[in-house]
Amino acid sequence: MFEVHVLASGSDGNCIVIQHDDEAVMIDAGISCRRITGLMEQEGVEKKAIKALLVTHEHSDHISGAGAVSRKFGIPVMCNKATFDCSGISNVEYAEIATMGSFCIGEMNITPLPTSHNAAEPNAFMVEAEGKKILVATDTGKLTFQVEHALEEANIAVIESNYDKKMLADGPYPQYLKRLIASDMGHLSNVDCAGAIKRTMNENRQIFLAHLSKTNNIPDVARDTVAEITGMKRMRIDCLEFRGDTRTLKVRG
Repeated sequence: MFEVHVLASGSDGNCIVIQHDDEAVMIDAGISCRRITGLMEQEGVEKKAIKALLVTHEHSDHISGAGAVSRKFGIPVMCNKATFDCSGISNVEYAEIATMGSFCIGEMNITPLPTSHNAAEPNAFMVEAEGKKILVATDTGKLTFQVEHALEEANIAVIESNYDKKMLADGPYPQYLKRLIASDMGHLSNVDCAGAIKRTMNENRQIFLAHLSKTNNIPDVARDTVAEITGMKRMRIDCLEFRGDTRTLKVRG
């Protein structure tokens, strides 16, 4: 068993669990510990399976529940030092990791990859077990070489499709924020996400669109845009549809 449980993904908070057999890691805890626990029960993920909390970067929609989760679950927070120092997370067990420095948890080999975002030292994560690979890459204004290479190799890719360009341009955000979101240090648009998927086309790869903005995107728009640009069938492109929605993706073969 090698699978991804998307518990939350978007403007209101982010939390993903990757499980291999009876061991799992959590990536980000940007919602409350109580809500995470309830969603884990809903998805059939046992608390005792979680061995570590991996943090991508220090923004609140990725770490607001991190301290409580670490303490309640009795697991370490794992991220690079720059991220931890900026996070404000305290009274937890901390295990330092390094960008591009692989490490193992159980039979999972995990590599933090550099992303391009307005944070201290943001990371994506590639998780590998038994020759199969899962990529979680959000909060990046462009794909770094390392993330794009990982996207090409992944069996499951959870990749950011944050905003629709027209919705962002016509939306309520102030101009400085619109410029930041659309910059190389911001977020990936539906079009740019689709372009990356097309450049790295892999017929056996499962695609999950993540971190959709509740203000500047709509699930149907994101899926339609990616399907049109990549030529993929829309039914093969998944994302969360509403607050409280969850998803479990299983690595095939």
